[in-house]
Amino acid sequence: MIPRLTSARRGLIVAALGSSLTVSWASSYYIPAVLAVPMAADLGLSPVWVFGAFSMAMVVSAMVGPWAGVRIDDFGGRGVLIASNFVFAAGLALLAVALSPVVMFAGWAVIGLGMGIGLYEAGFATLAGIYGKDARGPITGITLIAGFASTVGWPLSGLMLATWGWREACLGWALIHLFVALPLNAWLPTGTETAATPSAPLKDGPPPSRLTLGLLAFVFAVTSFNSTAMAAHLPGLLQAAGASTAVAIAAGALIGPAQVAARVLEFGVLRRFHPLVSTRVAVAAHPVAAVALVTVGAPASYAFAFLHGAGNGILTIARGTLPLAMFGTAGYGRRIGWLNAPARILQAAAPLVFGAALTAWGVSAIWLTTGFGLAATLALLILRRN
Repeated sequence: MIPRLTSARRGLIVAALGSSLTVSWASSYYIPAVLAVPMAADLGLSPVWVFGAFSMAMVVSAMVGPWAGVRIDDFGGRGVLIASNFVFAAGLALLAVALSPVVMFAGWAVIGLGMGIGLYEAGFATLAGIYGKDARGPITGITLIAGFASTVGWPLSGLMLATWGWREACLGWALIHLFVALPLNAWLPTGTETAATPSAPLKDGPPPSRLTLGLLAFVFAVTSFNSTAMAAHLPGLLQAAGASTAVAIAAGALIGPAQVAARVLEFGVLRRFHPLVSTRVAVAAHPVAAVALVTVGAPASYAFAFLHGAGNGILTIARGTLPLAMFGTAGYGRRIGWLNAPARILQAAAPLVFGAALTAWGVSAIWLTTGFGLAATLALLILRRN
């Protein structure tokens, strides 16, 4: 029998993986907000082209995610995560030396490959390999840490941009991958030899039905659309509801704390319940918040932002814990890779689609995401625990 990892070792593993994922998120998903405009200006492009390249990267990540999951299932997550650091560094270095749109798109394509093998899905599968069905707590732990990726990433990208320039900022992130994130990932257990413990044998039920998998993939996809749409357009949406610019920005600033607060709640109170219960509550939060915004108007801006942020915080965890609780550990990496692939594609389209809806319909565009939220809630009510 392989001994159970001590609680101290468990905490260090969560801290190391959470910190490395913070670097991965900060240097990929969150850099366009700071670097897209100077990058586009230097290359003689509209910023739309840079955001288009970023959307392409998300599609690439959706294509490679299932492959990464299979590799983690078979060999553990450490090697895949180490490879992601090299890939991220290579993509960021390509951006740094890009003198043409072609090289810029190539750099983002490589970063997309890194996103497919080095973000939450890879982290979740790694923890499932290490802890088996006891991975719910560690999964919540790494999302608590990596939830601060924007808090760390935006100011650091801005500092490097102001001090050296956008090319040097990309090189800076590449070096952080090689000298900070990579050693943290290299320290992790391989992720296959410690899954079975005397107190937590791996017991997996029958293969899930296609209907169950399809419903979960739908839930993850439409809630990812909502999350990305709000991340891109929340201030504009609140202003369309009548809020001032100052109120819209202040309300938007609540999303981060709301996500962290909800994840703390999941780590404490909600972990006593099946993840399906907390996921239903989280998905329903956005439609409730939207009804409040449309009904009350600008005074509901803060409530809308907080409810949406809290729901989104729990949903991030649910993408790892719900498949684990419902289907077990057998083939977990491959399964979450396929379940989250449609979500990546909808994420890529969300800013453009919701932006067009907001321009055409104003605050009524919220009914688009509300409809998605209600449909996802219905899908979760159809699901059963196994």
